[in-house]
Amino acid sequence: MSIADIARGVASGQVSATALAEAALRRMRGEGREIAAATRVLDARALAKAAEVDALVAAGANPGPLAGVPFGVKDLFDVAGLPTTAGAAMLRDAPPAARDAEAIRLLEAAGAVLVATLNMDEFAYGFATINAAFGTTQNPHDRSRIAGGSSGGSAAAVAAGLVPFSLGSDTNGSIRVPAALCGIYGLKPTHEALPMDGVYPFVDSFDDIGPFATRVADLKRVWDVLGGRADAGSGMRVARLGGWFARNVCDELVQGVDAIAAHLGGVDTVALPQVDAARSAAFLMTAAEGGARHLPELRKRPLEFDPQTRDRLIAGAMLPASGYFAAEAFRARFRRAAEALFARYDVLIAPAAGEVAPRIDNPMITVDGKRVPARAQLGIFTQPLSFIGLPVITVPLYRPGKLPLGVQLVGKPGGEASLFALAEALEAARITGVSLPESGAMLGPKGDAVDAG
Repeated sequence: MSIADIARGVASGQVSATALAEAALRRMRGEGREIAAATRVLDARALAKAAEVDALVAAGANPGPLAGVPFGVKDLFDVAGLPTTAGAAMLRDAPPAARDAEAIRLLEAAGAVLVATLNMDEFAYGFATINAAFGTTQNPHDRSRIAGGSSGGSAAAVAAGLVPFSLGSDTNGSIRVPAALCGIYGLKPTHEALPMDGVYPFVDSFDDIGPFATRVADLKRVWDVLGGRADAGSGMRVARLGGWFARNVCDELVQGVDAIAAHLGGVDTVALPQVDAARSAAFLMTAAEGGARHLPELRKRPLEFDPQTRDRLIAGAMLPASGYFAAEAFRARFRRAAEALFARYDVLIAPAAGEVAPRIDNPMITVDGKRVPARAQLGIFTQPLSFIGLPVITVPLYRPGKLPLGVQLVGKPGGEASLFALAEALEAARITGVSLPESGAMLGPKGDAVDAG
């Protein structure tokens, strides 16, 4: 069922928000913990909010466009009364948040019910959600494989049918990569388009929040509630990115992009110049800003960090300022090159990840013929785009019974309307779409929460 269907069912009294919350909490305590997607299950809070929604319905009031819809958030959103861990064991005993993150406030004001906080790479620094403190999030399509990261828990929770939507954050690909590997939709909006208040920061230059969902319409409904705005019009001049974006891509993904191009009647292939330099510059700025942010704690209690995170942060903190300033200067030039492409096209198509999810016991991918760690390298196609703040929707190729692959639909700043329009067209044509794994849970045909599989 879509989010709109669930909300209508609650508003009409067909199903109660409390029943939906209880079922979602049950799923989170079960499969959510089994696959290390959930870090905290928020029973008392969720049931109290659900009761508020049911009271509004009973009183004949409008319960909101997300009435009774359960959701989860990456464990770097402030939740009132709880410490914000950002996936770090060292923050488990941090002072509790005084208030909810603005995004949570907006969603609950629209009737949604927060049921869980969700797993992530420590301090959002990674593409695998391999977390020493909270466990490695397993991909619902194959539990021997990673879910991607750093918003892996958020993606896995939606792909497993635990909640209809979730929130993640994206610095270098942390929404887009797990959306691709888990076979769902994910939106990284134009930089600074959605509220970051109450979100634990990583790299201010690139950080954004966005939703995961199993339908384009659901993604858009959450975007609307969060205050997303897009430029008028939804042009459909489309091109595919070649060059850097045509390397290190498996055959099935090439065929999927070919199918998109054929459906659109053929599209031009274009190239962004110096994409390799853009990725390197994004790497450098990420390391430098992240290292500087965590330097005080690195000095005071270095052994409390995950060693893999700690080593990367220390390396970033040691980078000279001259390198950072050079990367910033290059970013302005790279942005101008992208603007030239968007003068001719509304949407650019690119892979989100070059292959299916790697195995947990061997989390490596192939880049230019070499096996390299997925944790740092899965963002080869996502980092150059968030480097200049572009909006992107990751769409899953429709592959029933097969491991997921995802494609990025890339727009100009403020161009989300074009992305939603193309994503909806591809979904309607069944070129893209979600195939949920057989295990997991979903909502029944009348809005009743049922176990599946």
